[in-house]
Amino acid sequence: MSNTIQGLALINGQAVRGAGKPFQAFDPSKNEAIGPDFNAVDVAQVEEACALAGAAFDAFRATSDHERADFLDLIAAQILALGDDLIVRAMAETGLPRARLEGERGRTMNQLKLFAELLREGSWQDARIDTALPTRTPPRPDLRLRFVGVGPVAVFGASNFPLAFSVAGGDTAAALAAGCPVVVKAHSAHPGTSELVGRAVVEAVRQSGLPAGVFALLTGSGHGIGDTLVRHPAIQAVGFTGSRSGGTALMAAAAARPQPIPVYAEMSSINPVVLLPGALAKRGADIATGFAGSLVMGVGQFCTNPGLVLGIAGADFDRFAAAAAEALKPVPAATMLTPGIAGAYQRGEDQLAGQAQVDTLLRGQSAGCQGAPSLFKTTGAAFLANHAMSSEIFGPASLLVACKDLAELLAVIEGLEGQLTATLQLQDDDEADIAAARTLLPALERKVGRILANGYPTGVEVSTAMVHGGPFPATSDGRSSSVGTAAIQRFLRPVCYQNLPRALLPAVLREPNERGVWRRRDGVLTRN
Repeated sequence: MSNTIQGLALINGQAVRGAGKPFQAFDPSKNEAIGPDFNAVDVAQVEEACALAGAAFDAFRATSDHERADFLDLIAAQILALGDDLIVRAMAETGLPRARLEGERGRTMNQLKLFAELLREGSWQDARIDTALPTRTPPRPDLRLRFVGVGPVAVFGASNFPLAFSVAGGDTAAALAAGCPVVVKAHSAHPGTSELVGRAVVEAVRQSGLPAGVFALLTGSGHGIGDTLVRHPAIQAVGFTGSRSGGTALMAAAAARPQPIPVYAEMSSINPVVLLPGALAKRGADIATGFAGSLVMGVGQFCTNPGLVLGIAGADFDRFAAAAAEALKPVPAATMLTPGIAGAYQRGEDQLAGQAQVDTLLRGQSAGCQGAPSLFKTTGAAFLANHAMSSEIFGPASLLVACKDLAELLAVIEGLEGQLTATLQLQDDDEADIAAARTLLPALERKVGRILANGYPTGVEVSTAMVHGGPFPATSDGRSSSVGTAAIQRFLRPVCYQNLPRALLPAVLREPNERGVWRRRDGVLTRN
C-alpha cells in the first residue's frame, strides 16, 4: 500500500478524483498551503458512495461478530503499517506535536481493538428471550430480541482530532462494529492525513473480503457535500464532532428528510470546574497549577477544555485567581489548528474582554494562527445577568466566576446549558465540602455527562464505562456517548422475533446457546 498522497477520494474501493472544486491542505505552523491538489466530490459521487453503502449493508451485517472483530483489528494493523508518514503529514496539516499525534494514533488503534473485544464477547446484542407460556391466559408467544445495525452511517471528521475522531475514529469504529457501512466526509483541514487512513481502511475491507461499499471517503469543504450526504435515503444515522452551527445544520437536514434519521453531534461545552471552599483553602495553589496545565493542553482545542471556573468569593478564591494567572503567564502563544479556529478564538477573547463587569487577569498575544492563554474574572450576579458570558471560546481561555455563596453558585449551574463534563475540587475529609457537593450533584447530573472529582476534564479514557456526551448543546442527544463501548448503541436498533422456527433465528437467539453469551431469559441474566 503506497503512502504517497494523491489528493483523491475513495469510492467503491478505488481512489478517484473528486469532480468538484480544487483545494489544498494548509500548514498552520508555516502559514502556507501544502500539496497535492485535492478536489471536492460532486453530488453524483456522494450519491454513488451512499448507494454502494446501502447495497453492502445486508452482506456486511450478516458477517459474524468474530469476522467483524478481525476486520477492526486489521484496520488497526493497517494504520500502524502507515508508519511515520502518517504522523509527519498530520503534524504538517494540524500544527500538533509529534508526541500528541503518536498518542492519538495509539488511541485510534485501541478504540478499534476495544470494539473488536466487545464483538467477541457478544453481549452488545443484548439478547433477550421470553419463553412461550401456552397455558397462560392469554397465552404468551415465544419472544426473542436482539439489536441490529441501523444501516449506513455518515461520519464527519473532527478538526481537532485528525485520527481519533476522524476517518477511523470512534464513530467509524462503533458503526462498523454494529455492522453498518460508513461513508466518511473527511475534514478539509487534514485531507492528506484522511486519505492515508482511508486507504488503510479500504485495504482492510479488501483483505477481509467485504463488499467495497462498506467504506468510502469523500473529500471537499463547505455545507453542500454534508447536506447531500445526510439527505441521501441510504444513510440511516450521522456521527459528527464540530461546531454548534455545523451540528444544528445537519440536524435540520436530517429532520427534513421524508424519513428523519438521528444525528449524534458533539458541539459545544465549557466544562465548569467547581472549587469548593475546603479544597480551595487547603490546596488552592496546587489546583491553580493543574487547572492552568489543563487549560493550555493542545492550545485549549479540546472539547473538554475547562472554560469556566466557579467558586465562592473571598480571599481564597482571589489567591487561586492570582496563582492561575501566574501559572499561565509564561505559557507562550502556540499554533492553533486552522486560521479559522485561531480567528474565532481571538474574536471570542475580544468579546469576553469587552463585556461589562469582566476583568482581564491575563491576556497573551494571539495573532495569525497563534493562540495565547487568556484568563478573565467576573461575579456570579454578572454572569447570571449576561448569557453571552457562557459562550464557548474554543481555545486556551477561561472565565472565573466568584459567587457570593453556595446558593448563587447553584443558580449559575442551573442556568448553564448542557455540558460534557463538570469537575468538583473538594476535600474528601471536609464535611462541609461533601455536604456542598451533595447539594450540587442533582443539578450537575441533569446538566452534564461526566462528573469528575479532584481532577481535570481534559483527557477522555476510552473504556467501557466512559461517557462522552451530555445534554444539548454538548451533544444533540444526551442519552448517548461517542466514546467507549456504549457508543455502539447509537447505531443499533432492537428487533423482536415472535414464534420463529429455530432455523430462521439469528445465532445469538437459538437454542442451545452455542457461544455462551449472556442473555436475559425470562428476566434473568444467564449463559444458558
